[in-house]
Amino acid sequence: MALEVAVKAAVGAPKILGDCPFSQRVLLTLEEKKVDYKLILIDVSNKPKWFLEANPEGKVPVVKFEDKWVPDSDVITGTLEEKFPEPCLKTPPESASVGSKIFGTFVTFLKSKDANDGSEQALLAELKALDEHLKAHGPYIAGEKVTAADLSLAPKLYHLDVALEHFKKWTVPAELTHYHNYKKLLLSRESLEKTKAAKEHVIAGWAPKVNA
Repeated sequence: MALEVAVKAAVGAPKILGDCPFSQRVLLTLEEKKVDYKLILIDVSNKPKWFLEANPEGKVPVVKFEDKWVPDSDVITGTLEEKFPEPCLKTPPESASVGSKIFGTFVTFLKSKDANDGSEQALLAELKALDEHLKAHGPYIAGEKVTAADLSLAPKLYHLDVALEHFKKWTVPAELTHYHNYKKLLLSRESLEKTKAAKEHVIAGWAPKVNA
C-alpha cells in the first residue's frame, strides 16, 4: 500500500508541487528507495480542516505511518530508513554534519540588507568547507554513494542557486569546482529532477521573506 505524504503546494498554485526543501528531502528519500507513495499537496495559506485535525501544528512534510501522521523530515527519513532499509542511505557519523550550516548562512545572506554584515563571507566559508570536504572524500559527501546527507543538502543547494541569483544576482564562485561537480551530480539524478519545484515557485516562496 502506498504511503501517504503531505507536502507544501506551490504558492498561488495549490495543484502544483511547492518549494519546501524539507518536503523535497522526504520525496527524494522515497524516490531513491523506490517506495510507493501518494502525494497530497497542502495549500499552506489555507490548510484543510482534516490536515489540521491530524497534524495540529500544521507543518509540512508529514507522512502517515500506521494510521499516524508523523511530522519533521529528520524523523520521517529516519523512519523510512528503518522500514525500508534497502538501498541503505545512512550517512557515516563522521560525515553526517557536512554542509549542515549552509542553509542557515544562505538564508541570513539572502535576507541581509547590509553588504558589510559578514553574511556573504559566512556563506562563502561554509561553501568552501564543503568544497574541501568533497575534494578529499567525494564525489558525494560520504564517498562513492549517495546518502541521506546528500538528499538533505540537494534541495537546499537548489534553493540557494535560484534565490540568490534572482534576488541578489549572486552565484557561487566558479573556482569551487568540487562543489559545482557535486551539484551537477545531484541535479542529474532522476529523483531530484522528479521532485524539485519550478524556479518560479522557489522565487515566489522566498519573496515574502526577502521583502519583509
